Amino acid sequence: MNRLTGATSPYLLQHADNPVDWWPWGPEAFEEARRRDVPVLLSVGYSACHWCHVMAHESFEDEATAAYLNEHFVSVKVDREERPDIDAVYMEAVQAATGQGGWPMTVFLTPSAEPFYFGTYFPPRPRQGMPSFRQVLEGVRTAWADRREEVAEVAGRIVRDLAERSLPYGMPRPPGADDLHSALLALTREFDQARGGFGGAPKFPPSMVLEFLLRHHARTGSQAALEMARTTCEAMARGGIHDQLGGGFARYSVDAGWVVPHFEKMLYDNALLGRVYAHLWRATGSPLARRVALDTADFLLRELRTDQGGFASALDADSETPDGRHAEGAYYVWTPEQLTEVLGAEDGDFAARHFQVTEEGTFEEGFSVLRQPAGPDPADGAEAERIASVTERLLAARERRPRPGRDDKVIAAWNGLAIAALAETGAYFDRPDLVEAATAAADLLVRVHMDHQGRLARTSLDGTAGGHAGVLEDYADVAEGFLTLASVTGEGVWVDFAGLLLDTVLRHFTASDGSLYDTADDAETLIRRPQDPTDNAAPSGWTAAAQALISYAAVTGSSRHREAGERALGVVSALGPRVPRFIGWGLAAAEAVLDGPREVAVVGPADDPATRALHRVALLGTAPGAVVALGEPGRPEVPLLADRPLFHGRPAAYVCRAFTCDAPTADPKVLAAAVRGAGADLPAAGR
Repeated sequence: MNRLTGATSPYLLQHADNPVDWWPWGPEAFEEARRRDVPVLLSVGYSACHWCHVMAHESFEDEATAAYLNEHFVSVKVDREERPDIDAVYMEAVQAATGQGGWPMTVFLTPSAEPFYFGTYFPPRPRQGMPSFRQVLEGVRTAWADRREEVAEVAGRIVRDLAERSLPYGMPRPPGADDLHSALLALTREFDQARGGFGGAPKFPPSMVLEFLLRHHARTGSQAALEMARTTCEAMARGGIHDQLGGGFARYSVDAGWVVPHFEKMLYDNALLGRVYAHLWRATGSPLARRVALDTADFLLRELRTDQGGFASALDADSETPDGRHAEGAYYVWTPEQLTEVLGAEDGDFAARHFQVTEEGTFEEGFSVLRQPAGPDPADGAEAERIASVTERLLAARERRPRPGRDDKVIAAWNGLAIAALAETGAYFDRPDLVEAATAAADLLVRVHMDHQGRLARTSLDGTAGGHAGVLEDYADVAEGFLTLASVTGEGVWVDFAGLLLDTVLRHFTASDGSLYDTADDAETLIRRPQDPTDNAAPSGWTAAAQALISYAAVTGSSRHREAGERALGVVSALGPRVPRFIGWGLAAAEAVLDGPREVAVVGPADDPATRALHRVALLGTAPGAVVALGEPGRPEVPLLADRPLFHGRPAAYVCRAFTCDAPTADPKVLAAAVRGAGADLPAAGR
């Protein structure tokens, strides 16, 4: 046992029995390195990371390697999901030095936390041009002992280079229509026409870019934007990256055609993608988009919901095979023989054809990842019933396999994304259970993660908050979730909570020029205060905060929050036309600014069917970033509802945009026209 035994991170607890004498990140570890005059090994990963498990088994569980580490280093283990600030700072150094990054991240530091040697995964023996981990350790130890001045010079230069890096912030104003058109053209050049998505292998779900494309289509009517979004969503939905039996999406595809995933399932991917598919349905009425939005929401509730009402961060890529090994994807892959064993010969052959399971296999050792054929889903009839029956029986059989591990850590930001996705999906498809789940998760964040001053804890486990402060993405994504929940439920308290969080953003995360930092001004001091406006696997805290500030301003009329959101979007003016794939959420926020965003107030008795009809039409509007407030007349829980009486005694909707308001209406058809984007009709269900 080592010093990780008391950790709240499931990832750190995975290493608590290692023979390596791990320390958690903290001043005590660096003081120990100074006392012993040895360098620090910083190892960063996360619980669902396949190669993190591989390196742990090969090196950190090896007695000889552990003994060498314990003698010559102080070893520090960090969960990147708990401490994204540490991960961001040292990943920037790794990428600057090596041109690439990833996890596990392996960095050697001085006792002053200055990095001087970098890498990711190191094998136990030299392989494919990589030195073995033991060779790396011996080389670093020799350099520390014999070339200390050189090590100090390298470390100092790296820290100075990081400090001198500056952002192309541009003007503190949001991008204009020409900037967004340029971003669309740049995306068109990188779009994979044949397989959807952008770039080559490995291919990641472009969730934030898809949101931009749908909003751009809604504002401008661009068919190119809609087709890129629709083609990508259909290709992902039918590919191996989408779990064809249990719903939900894997982290990424190792190939360019979405065939073989890297099997870990992350909360943020599924929250973001579930919302994208719901928005695609809203724009087009696509049955495929509806099916995927709902099966992704059901996956969240079935597989990731915790006993406390929050959502766990991830499912592992690896699970146990029948012969007792741990292998990536073992829970998800099939052979034709396994299909026949579960379904019988006739249905097994049908399932093999439908899910594209072959004797050769699409994965390793003759196994295949399930996929669905292109073309429309069978709407009804015998084939649809047969597919449903086969899917149900295969899922039941899969449930009997050893399950992948789950990281039960509740991360504030990712739960904020899930709240937004579940609230909207529940509202669109008349699934009150999804809205209730979103509300329960929001309650957990308020009770466990949030204090009375509007400060957030980054994580919790089993209903107990962790000791790490929230970062910008936590405040931004939770505020986004609260604002979305308020629009669906009409409960203004969620607007109030969002305001507390966004006031914290303005006080503690915002620079004088309007740019945003990833950590608060009173957070732990690292070698660099992280500040990254680009999206990674999830929206950047910077642009997510800009979107939440703009939405909050539209609901409350706060010019202070509106101005802060628009100033923050200045970075999108600089980066959007050049690297749109990496700032999609900022581009989506800019679409909202260009459209208004539209402000919709629905007033009427909560139990009146006419109120509910207007509210549903308002939520189904495709105008980019539109905000919706719902309340009873004379009880304005949010400022947008103030001075909004009934219309001739009937429930009414008020639509405003750019300081101009339409006449109130009690007619859902009139309201539908007022909240419809330029390029999309409401689905038939919403008319």
